[in-house]
Amino acid sequence: MKTTDASSAPSPADLLNDLRALVAEAEKLAASSGCEQSDQAASSLRSRLDNAQTRLSELYAGTRQRVIAGAKCTDEAIRANPYQSLAIAAGVGLLVGILVGRRER
Repeated sequence: MKTTDASSAPSPADLLNDLRALVAEAEKLAASSGCEQSDQAASSLRSRLDNAQTRLSELYAGTRQRVIAGAKCTDEAIRANPYQSLAIAAGVGLLVGILVGRRER
């Protein structure tokens, strides 16, 4: 199930919380000794893990698309204004150099 709306996409914090809960349940499952109950819990955990993997792959795909789009936009802006881009990069480098030089003293 692919989500195209950015507001319905899972956030990294949600995925992290789900994975932490999944690990906690897996630890409880390992500690329990009921065989029939363990099979049910294991299948439940397996389905939740598959769901988490699907959501994580969707998050990765969406993030990758945004990064590629940003890189293309940046490339177009630099190619359209090469001298301004060079001046901005030099200015940022100068500021970073000044800030790093102050910290070393």
